[in-house]
Amino acid sequence: MAEILYRNRRAFCLENDLLRVTVLVEGGHVAEIFDRASGVNPLWTPPWPSIEPSRYDPALHPEYGRNAESKLLAGIMGHNLCLDIFGPPTEEEAAAGLPVHGEASVAPYRIEVEGDRLRAEAELPEARLRVSRTIRLAPGSRVVEFTETVENVSATDRPVGWTQHVTLGPPFLVKGQTLFRATATRSKVFESDFSQGKGRLKIGAEFDWPWAPHKDGGVEDLRVFTDAPVSGEFTTHLMDPGREHAWFVAWSPASQMAFGYVWRQADFPWMGIWEENYCRVNPPWNGQTLTRGMEFGVSPMPENRRQMIARREMFGVPAFRWIPARSRVEVRYAAFLFPAASVPEEVTWDGRGVVELR
Repeated sequence: MAEILYRNRRAFCLENDLLRVTVLVEGGHVAEIFDRASGVNPLWTPPWPSIEPSRYDPALHPEYGRNAESKLLAGIMGHNLCLDIFGPPTEEEAAAGLPVHGEASVAPYRIEVEGDRLRAEAELPEARLRVSRTIRLAPGSRVVEFTETVENVSATDRPVGWTQHVTLGPPFLVKGQTLFRATATRSKVFESDFSQGKGRLKIGAEFDWPWAPHKDGGVEDLRVFTDAPVSGEFTTHLMDPGREHAWFVAWSPASQMAFGYVWRQADFPWMGIWEENYCRVNPPWNGQTLTRGMEFGVSPMPENRRQMIARREMFGVPAFRWIPARSRVEVRYAAFLFPAASVPEEVTWDGRGVVELR
């Protein structure tokens, strides 16, 4: 399949008679998982114009800001890969040009589409990593299969952050209406002020999913998307260690569609929930963005490399992953988009292309 333009971005598509999956060349983002019958793409499309990360210049593009996040935000869409950090660079890394969430979200990918498979590969020269993804969408299937490999090409063992930054947005995401289910267990609110005083939750509070403590007393059910006028939150969740597979599912009453991801808990034991509810007023957010990120990975909190290593663990579970010298690590996971009359309470997966909702 030939390269296309998607919202002014170079991209490739995989499609069958039910779904279309669009992947951006620069950054490798999964920009859409589009249901043909309903016209629904649950993934987030930012309200600002998108440009290729390679085009971003702080002097020419002040509308995206002028910080370590700006190059990523200029081109972000949908599901982006955070590697080899999950969070901001250190001051020294930022000065050296490393963006928020690492190189993988802004790198150019070599993409080939053959039959029902799309293969994307990129080099991360500063991290000394090579990343590849094979995405499969079988004929007649509503399941998008991912096989992802990270190779350490250096002679040094590397501690890495590695998170699938899946972000949902309108019109699938509706305040007070979109419902969520997940195999989450022990949980914690971000440990400092995440939203310049506009958050609802008690900073640093530990809790059991889904009942997050409010800063003024009471609790909030994280299975229902917020209906607050303005807020911003981040909570982290240990996925059930007693289950082989972890998952989340989001359900839209308006479209009657259920969307989610499923993966091996041992590969990605943590899931962060990020909510941006018209909270950030600096460019390019400008108080106009509504999102919910369901971000599963090897790290509990978005933090810099030094903080990640110093943390070591949370709830007795490691806060990063080692990739040994000259070694490759492979993971599999799947996304799905099904019609559903109500929010599913259970997800099962065969480890390949069969997902069932109940």
